[in-house]
Amino acid sequence: MGKKFKFNKDEIKSLIPDIGGSIATDTIMVEGLKIGYAYREQPLNDMDNGWRFFSGTESQEYLDDSSKSGVYSLNTIVNYDISIIPYLELPIGTELERVEDSDEFEIYFNE
Repeated sequence: MGKKFKFNKDEIKSLIPDIGGSIATDTIMVEGLKIGYAYREQPLNDMDNGWRFFSGTESQEYLDDSSKSGVYSLNTIVNYDISIIPYLELPIGTELERVEDSDEFEIYFNE
């Protein structure tokens, strides 16, 4: 049986230009939790923009189960949490952690 996403395809709005796919966990895409942590790494291919999104509630066991995450259009992911939009142009090596009870993120850069 397939995943039951929080939003149906017809509920997804065009909020940003198509800039490739990203990985997000089911805690965001299925359970509907907000993004709590994200990082941008070197893309794996031309379709990948390098962003990886997590709610921050996932255990290591959860993260080790590849069936609990997927590759989605970045536009689809921002429909689940629009507060991430201002941060999407940050460079590879960026880590973001949500400031508790806000729509802002602390920005960290790995050199």
